[in-house]
Amino acid sequence: MAQVSVWREVLKGLSGGGESGGDTTESDLRIMLLGYRKAGKSSSGNTILGREEFDTVGRTAQCVKRQGQVAGRQVTVVDAPGWWRNYQLEETPELTKNEIELSVSLCPPGPHALLLVIRVDTPLTETHRRSLQEHLELLSERVWSHTIVLFTRGDCLGDTPIEQHIESEGESLQWLVEKCGNRYHVLNNQKIEDHMQVTQLMEKIEEMVTGNRGQHYEMERQRREI
Repeated sequence: MAQVSVWREVLKGLSGGGESGGDTTESDLRIMLLGYRKAGKSSSGNTILGREEFDTVGRTAQCVKRQGQVAGRQVTVVDAPGWWRNYQLEETPELTKNEIELSVSLCPPGPHALLLVIRVDTPLTETHRRSLQEHLELLSERVWSHTIVLFTRGDCLGDTPIEQHIESEGESLQWLVEKCGNRYHVLNNQKIEDHMQVTQLMEKIEEMVTGNRGQHYEMERQRREI
């Protein structure tokens, strides 16, 4: 819990924006959900906020922003549209790419954490890994230092530890986890009432923010050419 206190003190002293600054609100937390379609992004947003805020039936075609109190803190969650899992960046429609970029601006001055959502019950091939990398780096290479891999369908693990799963899945998944600084978490979105899994996720986010000296992610000034 000492890290939590440090993180809160860091937020109090933030005054600017982007990688060299911070925030004006001392207790808020801003989270972005990114991932391929059907990965469980919207369900994860509901689990984090503790209630049904995001539509889990229809497709997320545009960025959706929701807010709520989580453990006494104002939390903003932005759900960005997903892409087809087998698609490389060049195959993804421009509208989807634009919405992914826009999602950063919906939680100004920028998100503290980007949760890269993938299903634990679906093998991650090299094609899928490359797709995730290309779509995430649409925001810039710097985004990795603010990213946590969020595994959904946690119930499918059974008694298997997530570390064992990562090891057994092979190089593609191991590369992804390592690229995110070995930061990962598992959610079981079937148990939205299980607040402990959200508390543990918040602690991991806080630890990452502390490691980033309280700095949030901010989109580069130069947007890509469309």
